Amino acid sequence: MEAYLLDWANLLLRWLHVITAIAWIGSSFYFVFLDNNLIKPKSPDLLEKGVDGAMWAVHGGGFYNPQKYMVAPKKIHTELHWFYWESYSTWLSGFALFTVLYLWNASTFLIDKSLLDWSPAAAISAALGFLVAFWLIYDRICQWFGFRENGDAIVGALVFAVICLASWAACQLFAGRAAFLLVGAMIATAMSANVFFWIIPGQRKVVAAMTSGEKVDPKALAIHGKRGKQRSVHNTYFTLPVIFAMLSNHYGFLYTHRFNWIILILMMLSGALIRQFYVQRHGWHHGRAANPWPYAAAGVAVLVAVIVGLKVAEPPPRVDSISIAQSDQNTTGIAQNEYQKVKAVLDQRCAQCHNAQVQMKNIRLDSDTAIKAQAQAIYQQVVLLKQMPMNNATGMTEAERALVGAWFQSGAKGP
Repeated sequence: MEAYLLDWANLLLRWLHVITAIAWIGSSFYFVFLDNNLIKPKSPDLLEKGVDGAMWAVHGGGFYNPQKYMVAPKKIHTELHWFYWESYSTWLSGFALFTVLYLWNASTFLIDKSLLDWSPAAAISAALGFLVAFWLIYDRICQWFGFRENGDAIVGALVFAVICLASWAACQLFAGRAAFLLVGAMIATAMSANVFFWIIPGQRKVVAAMTSGEKVDPKALAIHGKRGKQRSVHNTYFTLPVIFAMLSNHYGFLYTHRFNWIILILMMLSGALIRQFYVQRHGWHHGRAANPWPYAAAGVAVLVAVIVGLKVAEPPPRVDSISIAQSDQNTTGIAQNEYQKVKAVLDQRCAQCHNAQVQMKNIRLDSDTAIKAQAQAIYQQVVLLKQMPMNNATGMTEAERALVGAWFQSGAKGP
């Protein structure tokens, strides 16, 4: 019953997390688009009101005319909408999902004993430490270097270096699947913390000063806007790397690779470069930014390099190296007696979690009938995705996976 309820909690939290993430990312992308498409008005009435940029758009049968004020309008005539619950809901639902799936089952999902045999409590503490430490380091980098000359470049280089170090460390300490997710959660935590600690408080101070009726210093208020803009821009570059890290748990060939930390860094870098293309493309159309296509080309080049590199670096393993028996595979494919070798692998590596007493995911692999019925799922999870056994807790070898793959491709013959 506990496993059943955990599965439902996993599903519902994941659903909620995706919904709120779409809302947050969508609004973030939209405002970046606005900032890069607003045009300085020439109309005297708009200039008199303090409008710094405006644009016209059409959508859903109606026309829209968004306007941006450099500091704040003299008066807000309707209810002011705040964009922050999208961020908070995304982080809260994501952390709840991380807790249910990884922290609650740390010995299964978080710990890879072939890397480090430590207690669940220690692994959980270290994982939470990643979230807190990255935010503190990133925030300090922004405060120290963010508004200096060439501050954007300095902050970008330092934050990238910290992410690289964190990616390497996570992949040395945690199971590959958890390591990828943890790095994504680490960056996502900084994104939401930017909203909570800097963007929204700064905006509240501007609104409070505007509505107080007292004389305010425009330069002092502009600092809040400048800092909020800085963190908002950082968030948009973090978005695609975080999305990749969150999706990666479905692709075992990435996080189980011996150079998984390098793959993680390169894929996130590719995402950031491609995001830069989209950000700069809007300004390029209005002559306010340089040609963005080199960023797109660089991002795609990194992707291609990873794809080619993975194929070249790890050729398919030889089936004849299997430890439990020497395979007598020939040109006609795996003979029927090879099924006994496949069954021996499944008995040793899989059946302890998929049997009459313990039926993880309601799947049994302790009989010939069950194995034949689940042949395709076995092939997908064991050979293609390499997600099973979970975190390879039972030590399935690449040769054993190859044997299972050859058995399935030859027709999944059984007794």
